[in-house]
Parts: sequence; C-alpha cells; structure tokens
Amino acid sequence: MLTVELHAHSELSYDGRDPIDLLLEQAAAVGLDALAITDHDEIDASLEAAALAPQFGLIGIPGIEITSEAGHVLGLGITEAVPPGLPYDETLARIRELGGVAVVPHPFQKSRSGVAYNVTRHQLASADAIEIYNSRLLTGIANMRAERFASERDLPVTAGSDAHISEMVGQAVTNVDSEVEEGLEGILHAIREGRTTVEGKRTPWRISFRQAGGGAKRRVKNRVRSLVPR
Repeated sequence: MLTVELHAHSELSYDGRDPIDLLLEQAAAVGLDALAITDHDEIDASLEAAALAPQFGLIGIPGIEITSEAGHVLGLGITEAVPPGLPYDETLARIRELGGVAVVPHPFQKSRSGVAYNVTRHQLASADAIEIYNSRLLTGIANMRAERFASERDLPVTAGSDAHISEMVGQAVTNVDSEVEEGLEGILHAIREGRTTVEGKRTPWRISFRQAGGGAKRRVKNRVRSLVPR
C-alpha cells in the first residue's frame, strides 16, 4: 500500500508559493511514497518534479489541474498540458488519450470551480475518480457530498491536500493498493480500478486564509507583469 499526495501546487501555479524542491522535501519528510504536483493550467514544474522525485525516495506523478469549461479537472500521469477552456467531456477525453487518469477535485465546492454545478450527474460520474476529501474546507459539507456521490455510484476515490504552500503537502493522502516496484503505472492502474482509500485532516483556517490571500496577491502581480511591455 502506497501513501500518495495527488493534489499540490508549486510556484508555477498562479496561486502557489513554493518551488518544487520544497514540496519534494516535505513529501519525503512526512513519509509519502509518491507526489503529484498539479499546477493550474501549467505542467512544466510537475514534469521537473516527477523527474527529480527519485532523488527524494519518491515516485513522481506528472500532472496538471485543468480549468475546463465546467470547472477544474486533474489530469494525472500525463506529460503534455491539456488546454484550458475545453468542454468537460473533451477534457476527460484528452487526458485519457494522453494515457492519464481524470480526477474531479472538490466537485461540490462551487466557489473553487467545482464542476458539479455545470455538468450532469452522469457526466460527473464519467470521470475516472472523484476527490472525496480536500483539505481546504470550511464546513466539510462539500467533501461529504462528494463522498456520498462516489459511494452511491461505486466510483474510485482520491484525496488531496490541495496544498499551495509546501508545509501542507500530505495533509490529505490517497492510500493506493500498489507496490513501489510498480511505479507510476501501478498507481494509475490502481486508481482506475478503485483500489484506493483516503485519509486526511483539515488545513488550519489561518493557513487556508493565508494561502488564499497570498494567491490573490500573486494573481495581481502576475497580471500586472503580463501587461508590462517587453
């Protein structure tokens, strides 16, 4: 059984703070077996992290958090970026064409681009897995709704810290029924087959607010930078 972080952000995300080496160090320090960095609509840092992961005793999982037309979708195990803004169904198809696993994160958190409010329940259930525990929560209601949805339809499940700072990597993990020797493909296969369980704890409110505030500042800074003539 492997302990895996499937949802974390580096400084390449518009709202992330830390470089990949700090995320990898944290993952190793808390005893994880594998790490996926899933930056918003960016994949370069994730590819670099996946290549460096063995130096930290980790399995590297390349990935990305894609802003589909309906909301956010995680593409795990892919090495090319799927363009943002595509229809939900096409986003899932693109991920699978690239050999990846399509996971819907925080589906019932409308304020964080959860897709459940923009697709049918049949479409939501067509993902390869549903993230049923996201550490960045206020009441936990959205997580409970996601868990109930997945349970009623016997869907594969995952968890993620959704860390935007390195200290929060490992707050929520997916226990994957695979072996280290099976590597990345073993993890992806186990997720598809639903051989996973989840565990996690809430990101402390003060850190959630700090992450959100820092993300807002970085978005403004990046926006201003993009408007400056080169």
